[in-house]
Amino acid sequence: MTRRPNSPLRILVAAIVGSLISIHSFAISAVANAADPGDFLGSGGQHRVLTDAMPPGSVGQSRLSGPGAVQGYFQPVAFSGPGNVGFSMPESANYFGSPNPKLQVGLMVGGVYRFRITGIPGSEGAELYPTIELIDRIYPPPGLATTFPIPINLDQDDFEAALAGQLVTRVIYLEDPDTAAPLAETPTTSRTIDLAEYQDALEVGDRFGRPVAIVRIGSVAPPTADALMPQFFFGYPLWAPIYQPAAVQ
Repeated sequence: MTRRPNSPLRILVAAIVGSLISIHSFAISAVANAADPGDFLGSGGQHRVLTDAMPPGSVGQSRLSGPGAVQGYFQPVAFSGPGNVGFSMPESANYFGSPNPKLQVGLMVGGVYRFRITGIPGSEGAELYPTIELIDRIYPPPGLATTFPIPINLDQDDFEAALAGQLVTRVIYLEDPDTAAPLAETPTTSRTIDLAEYQDALEVGDRFGRPVAIVRIGSVAPPTADALMPQFFFGYPLWAPIYQPAAVQ
């Protein structure tokens, strides 16, 4: 992967294999490059209604008016990262739970969720507060929803870019099984391709499959004023914990 270190933006697209027999991730990242004005148009030569640059919540809320059983469904999501990095969700007005390197939770389509990242390799003590916006759900075999969650695989470059003041955007999509790359992956790995800064990661995800989530990682920190907390946490949308079964000795 290559990226310009002074670029103010990093965009990635992560894929979930369409078969749902095993869930993998695939990433496309963006760097700033000069472009012809015509390059800002979509692949069809038209401006898109929905883009990855829209305010958090806009894309997910538009999905709620579409077909499918998306309203009221808690979509399992699994977080992973390098080393001992930990993920936690807010459990009260301004309190996060204990860091978990293999956090799984159920999130609702249309919601924007603030979560915390700690234990970043090489930056111990630093904390990030990204958001994840669910814009669709997946349909695993009956009874296997928590076995095949949406994987949110974040890497060291994501953290370093955010700590340096860049905005990192990941669009996760369900890969089209007819065009999926036949490469072996695991649920916690991802492959990365660079995009130009002006390219729309949501459009790229649409071309390769069906986008289901948008992750945005910046350097924003929680406000000190309690009155601003509801805005920082996007109204505290409902989420459900997913507990992992205890290992049998």
